[in-house]
Amino acid sequence: MYKVFFNENLVAFTDANTVLTGFRLVKFKDLDFQFFLRELREDHSAKINVICDNLENDWIRFLLNFEIRKAAGGVVKNQLDELLWIYRFDKWDLPKGHVENEESNEVAAIREVEEECSVFGLKIERELQTTYHVFKHKNKNVLKVTYWFLMKTEERQPNLAPQLEEGITDVGFKSIAESKKCLENTYGNIKILLSDIISLV
Repeated sequence: MYKVFFNENLVAFTDANTVLTGFRLVKFKDLDFQFFLRELREDHSAKINVICDNLENDWIRFLLNFEIRKAAGGVVKNQLDELLWIYRFDKWDLPKGHVENEESNEVAAIREVEEECSVFGLKIERELQTTYHVFKHKNKNVLKVTYWFLMKTEERQPNLAPQLEEGITDVGFKSIAESKKCLENTYGNIKILLSDIISLV
């Protein structure tokens, strides 16, 4: 299954054997891409399940409609198992950023967390699920593919500082209770990403 957010509209691409409750069904072979995009812009609460005859092949065909941008980021825990959050554009978010040329996803994720939060001593524990987000930029349809990693910082008292030039105005470690409050004002793909992490921390 692939889950893609168009703004906050969730579109799930599944095979014919996977039907999601509460989603409107559309067959990939019947998909009119331009009409599909217009419909999502007009209906801000749409949840659509795109049924694919061949999930991997249809997913590749779907990607051809977009300019692809790669990003990487981290779900970072400290020694108290608190989670690292940033506040940007009036939303709580997780640190992430662009993957540079010839840079591995792991290296990019650590670099972006360091740059955006000034936290160091990071070690990757495992790879998490990849998230997908569609947006419009200079009349181009862009699909951002973000690779996420669960990380731990060995710093006992990090001197956190938000990267102001990136629009980040606050950064901090939050307890599980505080993180659940942050989830009330964050993006759909972050909610999906953290749905397992919150219960496991």
